[in-house]
Amino acid sequence: MTDEISTGMSPGTHLYKAVKHKITESLRTGEWKPGEVIPSEKKLSARFSVSIGTVRKAVDELTAENVLIRHQGRGTFVASHGRGRYFFSFFHIVRQDGHREFPAVELVEFDRRQADAKTAAALGIGVGDRVLCFTNRLSLQGEPVILDQITVPAALFKTLNERTLRDRRSTIYQLYQEQAGISVIRTADRVRATKADAAKARLLQVPAGHPLLLVVRVAHSFKDRPVELRHSYVNTDRHEYAVDLIGDQF
Repeated sequence: MTDEISTGMSPGTHLYKAVKHKITESLRTGEWKPGEVIPSEKKLSARFSVSIGTVRKAVDELTAENVLIRHQGRGTFVASHGRGRYFFSFFHIVRQDGHREFPAVELVEFDRRQADAKTAAALGIGVGDRVLCFTNRLSLQGEPVILDQITVPAALFKTLNERTLRDRRSTIYQLYQEQAGISVIRTADRVRATKADAAKARLLQVPAGHPLLLVVRVAHSFKDRPVELRHSYVNTDRHEYAVDLIGDQF
């Protein structure tokens, strides 16, 4: 199979970027699924009619972005959202002494609605398009700490329902992969202070008006497509939001 790289790239575009785009397209279309090994660099270089060094640079960049994972002696695999990856890449709430713990998750609400203007803008869909909305309560050491209010486009998650969410044994992002073939590649979080209204206070077992941290997240898949809008309300009496940035960020 050959899939030669187009030579019609704009001036200054590196060839490896075109190879990266081709690999990403194969991932997006499901040619190589989460957890599967991709072809060797030698085979990819033949497929794209480029040097092995060019392929390696593209793969290096996708590995740095956690889209691919290298296993020494076994090959390069498509990243899947198992507990380990979710815990260290996407779950940022830790105890104030630094202790990290995977949360116990309870589904407390599920609904189907029409997207309002803010939701539609965040998810790149039309106002009035159908969305799935669900709320999870996350507990750490038996104490409710986080409320996740999550909204996803119904058109992308046709088989996602209350039962699959309640009965899942995997992370939410692994469920997205299994149910809809959608991989979360990156997330953009914005953090601000808020207060608990009566409903949130009851679920988090705090007084109404209690200070909370609000984390607003938009999760993106391939081609930077937004696939999830999440509002996380965090009781920071004993916990905090912690992110470790690796590499050149600026």
